[in-house]
Amino acid sequence: MSAPTNVLVVGGGISGLVCAWRLRQQRLPVILFEGSSRFGGVIGAVEKSGFLFDLGPQSFTATAPLRALIEELDLAGELLFADPGAPRYILFRGKLQPVRPSPPALLRSPLLGWRTRLRLLTEPLRHASPPQDDESIAAFVRRKFGEDLLANLVAPFVSGVFAGDPEKLSLRSAFPGVHALEEQYGSVLRGAMKSRPRVPREKGRESSLGNFRRGMVTLPQALVQKLGEAAQSGVEILALQRSAGENPSEGFELSYRQGGMLRQLRASAVVVATPTDQASNLLQQIDPRFPEAFAQIEYAGVAQVSAGYRMAQIAEPLASQERGFGFLVPRAEGLRLLGTVFSSFLFPGRAPTQPEQMASFTSFLGGATDPQLCQQTEDRIAEIARTELAKVLRIGGPPVVENVWRSQRALPQYNLGHQRVVAALRQLCAEIPGLFLAGNYLSGPSLGSCIEQSNQTAEAVAGRIATRA
Repeated sequence: MSAPTNVLVVGGGISGLVCAWRLRQQRLPVILFEGSSRFGGVIGAVEKSGFLFDLGPQSFTATAPLRALIEELDLAGELLFADPGAPRYILFRGKLQPVRPSPPALLRSPLLGWRTRLRLLTEPLRHASPPQDDESIAAFVRRKFGEDLLANLVAPFVSGVFAGDPEKLSLRSAFPGVHALEEQYGSVLRGAMKSRPRVPREKGRESSLGNFRRGMVTLPQALVQKLGEAAQSGVEILALQRSAGENPSEGFELSYRQGGMLRQLRASAVVVATPTDQASNLLQQIDPRFPEAFAQIEYAGVAQVSAGYRMAQIAEPLASQERGFGFLVPRAEGLRLLGTVFSSFLFPGRAPTQPEQMASFTSFLGGATDPQLCQQTEDRIAEIARTELAKVLRIGGPPVVENVWRSQRALPQYNLGHQRVVAALRQLCAEIPGLFLAGNYLSGPSLGSCIEQSNQTAEAVAGRIATRA
């Protein structure tokens, strides 16, 4: 058995990497174990025939904690930001309709009927309190605004962010800020107007949707480089137990296999930053209540098809006038596409420009409303995406290059009762001194939310170590 290390982080996704980096900054001995051969979790990249395809998330919102991390890692020079004026689209009755998230633009949108427009206009004049019980996003939107807004705007947006089902997703868990506005002001729109920041945006921050020159994978790669030998991959954890002894705060003992060798390690604190199925297997020996709690968090499977085309294959006016972020698809359109990102229109370096101009698109399928899709073969998934994208964008001929990526457990679902489950998990950890959780199932699946939550976890771990010193 080796000498105790202060902190063990299990899981080499972005949450584990950020937590380990923050602990390293505080000069705490930390080691990170990742079971697979690569770091980054669902963040990856593929290069094919001059195309660069992001796997998993396609961009990030540049929150303050994320910007601070980028500066610390000397990645500011690698940043790219999308054009803030680029339109977003909803496929409606077979045509791409531009959508701008302002009340005046929504009131003019053909996506909404006159009853829904009237409810939007009068919502600030009506005072309402949210129900005491957890409320689904669908129930909230129907109650406040009506079916049009749900079917044509909110449901596609929810599919794009969570790959989720608005009938199941909890408003207060998935969008706590919206719930808080109604709770505090009695009106979402009136609350949004009153709480709008009065400080002008900094110059150069008009668009906060970003990526890196070499893709999203740049961030985990930089963290791994900073951690050096402290970040170890290909580690199979065989057992994690509390240290034997009368004092329950003595720490943890770990048995693991690495490179064919059986090894052991002691740690004063452990951060479990894996998906919930792996966390459940790891922690069941510590407390049998963990599997039951983790089992209540569902995941949605997602398939991603990245494709490159010659610009000459794409019909006008998309090739010139309609370039934007991409489009989302309401279920009423009868397609299996959840949406498509116009990758090369957003960020440079995603498609070749010589000997002719190319374009790349990233389509998403599956999710909570179409769970069977991820069970199809890769060829069938690619065929569905190719056929439907060609129909929407009027593309002639097959793609120049194509790549299929899928995950049966791509995104955790913040369904009804999620806050109760997270509270139960936090209570379990509070009863086991030195045990902490990190991950995208706790306080938001976005990159910014994961980084903020990992920062908080690292602070809690450092505080724990300090009290034992």
